[in-house]
Amino acid sequence: MSKINSAPIGIFDSGIGGLTVAKAVMEALPNENIIYFGDTARVPYGIKSEETVRMYALQITDFLLKKGVKMILIACNTVSASAKKEIIDAAGEIPVLDVITAGTDTAISQKEHKRVGIIGTLATINSQAYVQAIQEIDPNIEVIQQAAPLLVPLAEEGWIDNEVARQTLSFYLDVFKGKEIDSLILGCTHYPLFKDVIPEVLNRSETKIIDSADSIAKTAKKELKRLNLLNESTGTLQCFVSDRPQRFQELAERFLGKELQDVTLVDLN
Repeated sequence: MSKINSAPIGIFDSGIGGLTVAKAVMEALPNENIIYFGDTARVPYGIKSEETVRMYALQITDFLLKKGVKMILIACNTVSASAKKEIIDAAGEIPVLDVITAGTDTAISQKEHKRVGIIGTLATINSQAYVQAIQEIDPNIEVIQQAAPLLVPLAEEGWIDNEVARQTLSFYLDVFKGKEIDSLILGCTHYPLFKDVIPEVLNRSETKIIDSADSIAKTAKKELKRLNLLNESTGTLQCFVSDRPQRFQELAERFLGKELQDVTLVDLN
């Protein structure tokens, strides 16, 4: 096995939410080493300009490249919508995957799809990134979007399956009632935490829930296998943040469902 096979996969997000991607990758690729970067000093990205988001994303990309990653996963919908091309250019020969493309490809691959629902943050919904990605592939698919910003703080509080969470989900998902959507894309990395509750609230068994975290993990596995870059030893997870490592660790253990080793504070400026 060459040295590059044991090189880590780099995953980054504006904060904590991308750990759902890290968890999905750890489950799909348990032998892979992972470096996760959460930009906790500058979260949220959704209220920043596209130029600022690109600047942040390229700083993080540079950090990951210096760590010797063999693949980069953009686990942030805002970055995926605003800076994917610039990251791909900066990464050179290192493959770059993003959650919007992964989620879109999974939704489109379903047979006889006519209507796709999307829930996401205000920034992701307003960017129209999912709508454009879907309709570039099939302009006949109807896309129905709904911003669901309150799900982010609920996820971080661990309020996943209580009355407040269910009422909030019911309010947001009401727009899809009677629309007979074939799939619902979870367009924010926090939302997979509600994956078991959403079908009950949506009350439509025919609708497939598209978890972009699972989608990008499967895509990463397929791509690493194609490139003959799979690792064979036991995988590790290293976490880096730009602020509040202790708070990150507390939330990370909730997201991952297990204890986390040290979280390293870094300054990208």
